[in-house]
Amino acid sequence: MSVSGPGIAAANGIQIAYDTFGDRGSRPLLMVMGLGAPMLTWHPDMCDLLAGRGFFVIRYDNRDVGRSTHLHDAPQADMRSALARGDFSSAAYTLDDMAEDGFGLLDALGLSAAHVLGASLGGMIAQTMAAGHPERALSLTSIMSTPSPALTNTTPEAGAALMRPPATSREAAIAQSVEIARVIGSPGFPSDDAWRAELAGLIWHQGIDPPGVMRQWMAVQASGDRTEAVRGIRVPTLVIHGDSDPLVNVTAGRRTAELIKGAELMVVPGMGHDLPRPVWPALADAVSALAAKAEHPE
Repeated sequence: MSVSGPGIAAANGIQIAYDTFGDRGSRPLLMVMGLGAPMLTWHPDMCDLLAGRGFFVIRYDNRDVGRSTHLHDAPQADMRSALARGDFSSAAYTLDDMAEDGFGLLDALGLSAAHVLGASLGGMIAQTMAAGHPERALSLTSIMSTPSPALTNTTPEAGAALMRPPATSREAAIAQSVEIARVIGSPGFPSDDAWRAELAGLIWHQGIDPPGVMRQWMAVQASGDRTEAVRGIRVPTLVIHGDSDPLVNVTAGRRTAELIKGAELMVVPGMGHDLPRPVWPALADAVSALAAKAEHPE
């Protein structure tokens, strides 16, 4: 197996940091991560597993996170106006812009199209890519995501965990990350505290940008209800959701699959808002089968 990267690509007017796994000639799989989460959140063992299934895996940092461009000069996201009055005018960008970032990265890598897989916010971006440019999204895998913010039905405990003030030291960041993972993670699987702590340390080293996370959150809110766009998706689609997700309720995943004609729905018992290691083989098998279906339609 050949592995290239990491790299920085000029894409959609910004710089996008990316990494790849597998053979360059294999079928490309673009992996899009969630709110405030850098590409490091895709565990390298999971990326290797997908590469072993015949994918050229591309993971990348969304704008405003990790080593990609942070829009420090953009207007400050006004969360109070957004929540109190539904005023999203302070949004610096939308999900459409974030989708174009992904396509821009494909352009930079010389790829006309890719299978697209996204988790949480990344699932919303992936949905937007498949809806807007189906000729470039060979298939869609939407994980623990939603077609509308109104469908998330976040539990009070999960919401409170995510609204905690940012940590001010590496040690506090690690402790906070482990605790949040326990609140929003998978009750049906062992908690991988060691990986969560390692990841939090890596993210702290890269730098934390709370205003950037808020700009991403505002992009979701400003994009609003995307039901009709998602209903129009016609690429082969797989929807994966845990039945114990406290952040984005499983009803949002069911609704996503209901909207997309022919979509497959994989509900994972005991899975919360994360991807526990024991789920990876079944996920990799399902994504591989979806890609084969896309490449050889009946």
